[in-house]
Amino acid sequence: MIQVRGLTVCYGERTVLDGLDMILPDGVSCLTAPSGAGKTTLLRVLAGLLKPLQGSVELPGRPILLFQEDRLFPGLSAWGQVEWVLPKPRRDEAGYFLELVELGGDRDKHPEELSGGMARRVSLARCLAAGAALNAGVYLLDEPFAGVDPERAARILERLRGLGKPILLTAHSPDLAARCDRIVEL
Repeated sequence: MIQVRGLTVCYGERTVLDGLDMILPDGVSCLTAPSGAGKTTLLRVLAGLLKPLQGSVELPGRPILLFQEDRLFPGLSAWGQVEWVLPKPRRDEAGYFLELVELGGDRDKHPEELSGGMARRVSLARCLAAGAALNAGVYLLDEPFAGVDPERAARILERLRGLGKPILLTAHSPDLAARCDRIVEL
């Protein structure tokens, strides 16, 4: 369960989150709001990357964050991107995470050879692998399906649900949001 109490975050004079209270049970939750309404800010606070002005956060274990930007390493293949975050004895698991995001056949492609949606899925696979390596308690996914076709995104979302970890993701797609266990609007 994710619990947020009285969360207030400001950037200078601009208040982005003002006394936010939220309780999310386990499962897949989708955070929706117009651009600039604080979705990424909330994920950064939950991940411990941003300190709120006031309020508290309780998470079911260590969080792992998928950034909105892909942040792929130049010169590393899709396999290498995922393998890089796994401990040596578990590096062969990179294939599992690439299959999870439907990129098993593209393991040797480098960032410059990937479409936008493929790059996004490599980033997601790497995030999931890091979470598995660190035994993350919750996945915080900022626009995990940007550039991914809706049918593929739906299939991957079902696989994510099977990981058995709480997931909070942001999405602009109403169809994707509808496939989540709950929708939270900021």
